[in-house]
Amino acid sequence: MTKFLLPLGGFIAIFAFLFIGLGLNPREVPSPFIGKAAPTFELGNLHRPDSRFGTQDMAGKVWLLNVWASWCVACRDEHPLLVDLAKQDTIPIVGLNYKDKQDQALAWLKQFGNPYRVAVMDADGRIGIDFGVYGVPETFLIDKKGIIRFKHIGPITKKAWEEKMLPLVRELQKS
Repeated sequence: MTKFLLPLGGFIAIFAFLFIGLGLNPREVPSPFIGKAAPTFELGNLHRPDSRFGTQDMAGKVWLLNVWASWCVACRDEHPLLVDLAKQDTIPIVGLNYKDKQDQALAWLKQFGNPYRVAVMDADGRIGIDFGVYGVPETFLIDKKGIIRFKHIGPITKKAWEEKMLPLVRELQKS
Protein backbone atom coordinates (compact mmCIF):
# COMPACT_ATOMS: atom_id res chain seq x y z
CA MET A 1 0.00 0.00 0.00
CA THR A 2 2.82 2.44 0.88
CA LYS A 3 4.46 1.89 -2.49
CA PHE A 4 1.38 3.47 -4.11
CA LEU A 5 1.09 6.37 -1.67
CA LEU A 6 4.55 7.79 -2.38
CA PRO A 7 4.02 8.16 -6.17
CA LEU A 8 0.49 9.46 -5.54
CA GLY A 9 1.84 12.05 -3.10
CA GLY A 10 4.51 13.10 -5.63
CA PHE A 11 1.87 13.42 -8.35
CA ILE A 12 -0.35 15.56 -6.12
CA ALA A 13 2.61 17.83 -5.23
CA ILE A 14 3.56 18.31 -8.90
CA PHE A 15 -0.07 18.97 -9.81
CA ALA A 16 -0.33 21.59 -7.04
CA PHE A 17 2.78 23.43 -8.28
CA LEU A 18 1.51 23.41 -11.86
CA PHE A 19 -1.92 24.62 -10.78
CA ILE A 20 -0.39 27.52 -8.81
CA GLY A 21 1.88 28.36 -11.77
CA LEU A 22 -1.07 28.68 -14.13
CA GLY A 23 -2.42 31.50 -11.98
CA LEU A 24 0.73 33.62 -12.27
CA ASN A 25 1.04 36.53 -14.71
CA PRO A 26 3.95 35.91 -17.14
CA ARG A 27 4.38 39.69 -17.61
CA GLU A 28 5.30 40.02 -13.94
CA VAL A 29 8.48 37.98 -14.00
CA PRO A 30 10.61 39.32 -11.17
CA SER A 31 13.80 40.87 -12.47
CA PRO A 32 17.04 40.60 -10.54
CA PHE A 33 18.02 43.94 -12.10
CA ILE A 34 15.39 46.03 -10.28
CA GLY A 35 17.20 48.31 -7.83
CA LYS A 36 20.59 47.70 -9.48
CA ALA A 37 22.64 49.81 -11.86
CA ALA A 38 21.63 49.47 -15.48
CA PRO A 39 24.28 47.71 -17.55
CA THR A 40 26.41 50.28 -19.31
CA PHE A 41 26.66 50.32 -23.07
CA GLU A 42 27.89 52.44 -25.92
CA LEU A 43 26.47 51.55 -29.32
CA GLY A 44 26.14 53.00 -32.78
CA ASN A 45 23.20 55.26 -33.45
CA LEU A 46 20.67 53.52 -35.71
CA HIS A 47 20.35 56.59 -37.95
CA ARG A 48 24.07 57.50 -37.87
CA PRO A 49 26.15 54.37 -37.11
CA ASP A 50 29.37 56.41 -36.94
CA SER A 51 27.85 58.35 -34.02
CA ARG A 52 27.92 56.61 -30.63
CA PHE A 53 25.37 56.74 -27.83
CA GLY A 54 25.64 55.24 -24.38
CA THR A 55 24.07 55.11 -20.96
CA GLN A 56 26.38 57.91 -19.80
CA ASP A 57 24.50 60.24 -22.19
CA MET A 58 21.38 59.82 -20.02
CA ALA A 59 23.10 60.49 -16.67
CA GLY A 60 20.96 62.70 -14.45
CA LYS A 61 17.76 61.91 -16.37
CA VAL A 62 14.85 59.56 -15.78
CA TRP A 63 14.39 57.62 -19.02
CA LEU A 64 12.87 54.59 -20.68
CA LEU A 65 14.87 51.97 -22.54
CA ASN A 66 12.54 50.22 -24.98
CA VAL A 67 13.87 47.01 -26.53
CA TRP A 68 12.24 46.47 -29.93
CA ALA A 69 12.74 44.96 -33.40
CA SER A 70 11.18 45.35 -36.84
CA TRP A 71 10.42 41.61 -36.91
CA CYS A 72 8.52 41.81 -33.60
CA VAL A 73 4.74 41.60 -34.03
CA ALA A 74 4.04 42.65 -30.41
CA CYS A 75 6.21 45.76 -30.92
CA ARG A 76 3.61 46.98 -33.42
CA ASP A 77 0.96 46.75 -30.70
CA GLU A 78 2.79 49.07 -28.32
CA HIS A 79 4.33 51.41 -30.90
CA PRO A 80 1.39 53.86 -31.23
CA LEU A 81 1.48 54.36 -27.45
CA LEU A 82 5.22 55.06 -27.57
CA VAL A 83 4.67 57.60 -30.37
CA ASP A 84 2.01 59.31 -28.23
CA LEU A 85 4.32 59.32 -25.20
CA ALA A 86 7.08 60.89 -27.27
CA LYS A 87 4.70 63.68 -28.35
CA GLN A 88 3.80 64.34 -24.70
CA ASP A 89 7.53 64.64 -23.92
CA THR A 90 7.01 63.30 -20.39
CA ILE A 91 10.12 61.14 -20.48
CA PRO A 92 12.89 60.51 -23.02
CA ILE A 93 12.60 57.14 -24.71
CA VAL A 94 15.71 55.38 -25.95
CA GLY A 95 15.21 52.53 -28.40
CA LEU A 96 17.42 49.46 -28.28
CA ASN A 97 16.96 47.80 -31.65
CA TYR A 98 17.47 44.11 -30.87
CA LYS A 99 18.92 41.53 -33.27
CA ASP A 100 17.72 43.40 -36.32
CA LYS A 101 19.04 44.68 -39.63
CA GLN A 102 19.60 48.42 -39.86
CA ASP A 103 17.73 48.92 -43.14
CA GLN A 104 14.69 47.02 -41.87
CA ALA A 105 14.69 48.92 -38.56
CA LEU A 106 14.92 52.28 -40.32
CA ALA A 107 12.12 51.35 -42.73
CA TRP A 108 9.96 50.25 -39.79
CA LEU A 109 10.46 53.56 -37.97
CA LYS A 110 9.76 55.49 -41.17
CA GLN A 111 6.51 53.56 -41.64
CA PHE A 112 5.22 53.63 -38.05
CA GLY A 113 6.86 56.77 -36.64
CA ASN A 114 9.93 57.30 -34.48
CA PRO A 115 9.19 57.78 -30.77
CA TYR A 116 12.84 57.51 -29.76
CA ARG A 117 15.02 60.37 -28.63
CA VAL A 118 17.75 58.11 -29.98
CA ALA A 119 17.76 54.51 -31.20
CA VAL A 120 20.82 52.30 -31.04
CA MET A 121 21.66 48.99 -32.72
CA ASP A 122 22.15 45.81 -30.68
CA ALA A 123 22.66 43.60 -33.73
CA ASP A 124 24.17 40.64 -31.87
CA GLY A 125 21.90 40.94 -28.82
CA ARG A 126 24.70 41.28 -26.26
CA ILE A 127 23.28 44.37 -24.58
CA GLY A 128 19.86 42.73 -24.44
CA ILE A 129 21.47 39.78 -22.69
CA ASP A 130 23.15 42.16 -20.23
CA PHE A 131 19.70 43.57 -19.40
CA GLY A 132 18.20 40.09 -19.02
CA VAL A 133 15.85 40.50 -21.97
CA TYR A 134 13.61 37.46 -22.45
CA GLY A 135 12.11 38.71 -25.72
CA VAL A 136 10.86 41.86 -27.35
CA PRO A 137 9.34 44.20 -26.52
CA GLU A 138 10.63 44.89 -23.05
CA THR A 139 10.89 48.28 -21.42
CA PHE A 140 13.04 49.45 -18.52
CA LEU A 141 12.52 52.57 -16.42
CA ILE A 142 15.89 53.95 -15.35
CA ASP A 143 16.33 56.71 -12.77
CA LYS A 144 18.69 59.71 -12.64
CA LYS A 145 21.43 57.65 -11.02
CA GLY A 146 21.25 54.92 -13.66
CA ILE A 147 19.34 52.45 -11.46
CA ILE A 148 16.67 50.22 -13.04
CA ARG A 149 13.43 50.95 -11.18
CA PHE A 150 10.89 49.02 -13.26
CA LYS A 151 10.79 46.41 -16.01
CA HIS A 152 7.80 45.80 -18.24
CA ILE A 153 7.72 42.59 -20.27
CA GLY A 154 5.65 42.65 -23.45
CA PRO A 155 3.85 45.57 -25.07
CA ILE A 156 3.16 48.53 -22.82
CA THR A 157 -0.57 49.15 -22.60
CA LYS A 158 -2.21 52.44 -21.80
CA LYS A 159 -3.41 50.97 -18.50
CA ALA A 160 0.10 49.78 -17.51
CA TRP A 161 1.52 53.17 -18.43
CA GLU A 162 -1.07 55.19 -16.52
CA GLU A 163 -1.39 52.95 -13.45
CA LYS A 164 2.14 51.64 -12.93
CA MET A 165 4.77 53.43 -14.95
CA LEU A 166 3.69 57.08 -15.09
CA PRO A 167 3.25 57.46 -11.31
CA LEU A 168 6.72 56.01 -10.83
CA VAL A 169 8.16 58.30 -13.52
CA ARG A 170 6.69 61.35 -11.79
CA GLU A 171 8.00 60.23 -8.42
CA LEU A 172 11.50 59.64 -9.80
CA GLN A 173 11.54 62.96 -11.65
CA LYS A 174 10.86 64.79 -8.35
CA SER A 175 13.83 63.31 -6.57
